[in-house]
Amino acid sequence: QVQLVESGGGLVQAGGSLRLSCAASGRTFSSYAMGWFRQAPGKEREFVAAINRSGASTYYSDSVKGRFTISRDNAKNTVYLQMNSLKPEDTAVYYCVAGSSASRMLLQGSDQHDSWGQGTQVTVSS
Repeated sequence: QVQLVESGGGLVQAGGSLRLSCAASGRTFSSYAMGWFRQAPGKEREFVAAINRSGASTYYSDSVKGRFTISRDNAKNTVYLQMNSLKPEDTAVYYCVAGSSASRMLLQGSDQHDSWGQGTQVTVSS
């Protein structure tokens, strides 16, 4: 099992930027696909972005494509989410997820075998 700890959330004005980090410990980080999901109050959890084990392939939801960038550093056991041009509708708790397949996270969401972090709050003011 892998343990995940997110950081980097906060309050930012619309149009601003934040970079989220997710540090992993436990089993080999590079053996996991990594993803970010988010959940806003009163809304269902939704997929944001995912990256495969090597970092060569990335996937994004339509709502963040062109504004967010997911990346990973396997030497540091860390995955990042660079968020630019933030909008009030990006306000949510953001969760880091470790799983078996980045494309599956995009197409089917998370499954019961994935590991989740505790989440970090992102608030975008208008």
